[in-house]
Amino acid sequence: MEDEPNKKKLLILYASETGNAMDAAERLGREADRRCCPVSVLCIDDFEPKSLPFEETVIYVVSTTGQGDVPDSMKGFWRFLLQRSLSKEWLKGVDYGVFGLGDSSYQKYNFVAKKLDKRLLDLGARPLIERGLGDDQHPSGYEGALDPWMSKLWKILYNKAPNLFPNDPNTATLNGTWVDQPKIQITYHDVGKGNSQCSAAIDFKSLEMLIERTRSMSPGKSSGKMRPDCFLNLTENCPLTRPGSGKDVWHLEFEAVSSSFSLFQSIHYDVGDVLEVLPSQDPVAVDAFMKRCNLNPEAYITVQPSKKENSMGDTNHAPDIPVKLKTFVELTMDIASASPRRYFFEIMSNFASAQHEKERLQYFASPEGRDDLYQYNQKERRTVLEVLEDFPSVQMPLEWLVQLIPPLKTRAFSISSSNSAHPNQVHLTVSVVSWTTPYKRTRKGLCSTWLAGLDPQQRVLIPAWFHKGSLPSPSPSVPLILIGPGTGCAPFRGFVEERALQSKSGPTAPVLFFFGCRNEENDFLYRDFWLSHLQSGGVLSEDKGGGFYVAFSRDQPQKVYVQHKMREQSTKIWNLLAGGAAVYIAGSANKMPSDVLAALEEIISLEGGVTKEVAARWIHALEKSGKYHVEAWS
Repeated sequence: MEDEPNKKKLLILYASETGNAMDAAERLGREADRRCCPVSVLCIDDFEPKSLPFEETVIYVVSTTGQGDVPDSMKGFWRFLLQRSLSKEWLKGVDYGVFGLGDSSYQKYNFVAKKLDKRLLDLGARPLIERGLGDDQHPSGYEGALDPWMSKLWKILYNKAPNLFPNDPNTATLNGTWVDQPKIQITYHDVGKGNSQCSAAIDFKSLEMLIERTRSMSPGKSSGKMRPDCFLNLTENCPLTRPGSGKDVWHLEFEAVSSSFSLFQSIHYDVGDVLEVLPSQDPVAVDAFMKRCNLNPEAYITVQPSKKENSMGDTNHAPDIPVKLKTFVELTMDIASASPRRYFFEIMSNFASAQHEKERLQYFASPEGRDDLYQYNQKERRTVLEVLEDFPSVQMPLEWLVQLIPPLKTRAFSISSSNSAHPNQVHLTVSVVSWTTPYKRTRKGLCSTWLAGLDPQQRVLIPAWFHKGSLPSPSPSVPLILIGPGTGCAPFRGFVEERALQSKSGPTAPVLFFFGCRNEENDFLYRDFWLSHLQSGGVLSEDKGGGFYVAFSRDQPQKVYVQHKMREQSTKIWNLLAGGAAVYIAGSANKMPSDVLAALEEIISLEGGVTKEVAARWIHALEKSGKYHVEAWS
């Protein structure tokens, strides 16, 4: 049987959105490997779910995104598990464990791990261990739960499947002599000046291919498309908030460009879609990193899985076309924004020539030093470059740097324009991310800071990808109840633009929009735009059955939020709901979505004359029918 080789191997499947679940899964894999336990660690979308019944032991490491959503990489797997044709004994004989990563400040804390655990039970699988729930709010982050859970897992596994462990799992190869080997190999190439494939003079099409080729080589690549859908050029930027208001939000307009900076044929997106952009890193930081690591920026390299990884079946590596080392760093390695993982410190300790640095790094990588590492690294959001500069005696080989430095990720933004209203353009509403660490160091978001600082006159090429978001484009005949405080208003600007165009050619259903901000004078985003559509005959006007309601939370002694304005308009909301309205919610993922949901339940209960329980079922039915949508972000 084809699956027979997997029968005596521990399988670890992970579903990650930000990389934490992948990191946790790989750590489990390393610990299994050090105990001489045969193990395979796979992203869940690289595994064929119909093969699950042929596995003996499967450990799942899964994160929860948005409002209890599964990560993108898990969507296909989860759809398969939900098939009604699967029997209650489909996974009979398969042992499993689930470790979830979440944040207890969110309403649906670790929801994916909980529902996966339940579904596996329903399908007949046997739980090896009580599910573990990692919490970002723990003083040590998710590792505060992972460490004890993992320790318990090895003991249970040894008792239930001793054939997996040649030795007792508590004593095997954990004596400090174990040294991991990198999973990738790097080849340097002598590239002549006449080689057009590697020429420094990159034309437009070559730039597309260069980005695709370089990012495909990265060991931290995502499952998404590598080649950009298009390149954008910033044409307009203007601040939407007053200086000193505590918020820094910008309206940005882009157009698609070709190699001659003339307009592309066209770009297409629907309202509610999401734009992903690949940010540029600070050239000063990149140069400092190259110098700190003694790397030749002019060298050409290829990156491939090591021979060991290839022998395990990983053959999907990039074509052997060299890229410049500096370009590889710029496009794939987040050296001055993301914090390194715990494993980075462990490997650093192997290459520290100064004894005091080696000892400190070994302490950070130990269970005893976990809390101190969390305070030093994650809480302070120390970057890779800062960590390397804090330990100057460490000289890590490039293979380890490429493998362990967090990948440079694209950043996603809700599109705030209608393609119909702005052909070949796309607009974004960008809040510049900025915060202060416990040690009073100011941190800024890489992408938002970069975008807000762009000069339209510079004509910088921005790699971009279009994706479907959580807010599907509505039919013009469907009444809309939109709730979007702060930058949550971004997608609804596009909704209103689109419906205004549709109203010129035929009848459209009413739109109610609830917006919220701190102060009318400081951060009333797109004020003139909303008020223009509130005029007689406008999409939001009362004579069209619509409405626009704003909650200024700090303009009075008692705070007022969007849910308060919703309760004031309970009759209007109920009438639209009774008429088949769809509800769209966008904004902060913290308390807002649950507060809005509670307000809706109250309104349905009050206006419909039903109990809160019936109102909750009413909203659930709305969600199942595709008329209740939430897009929230942290």
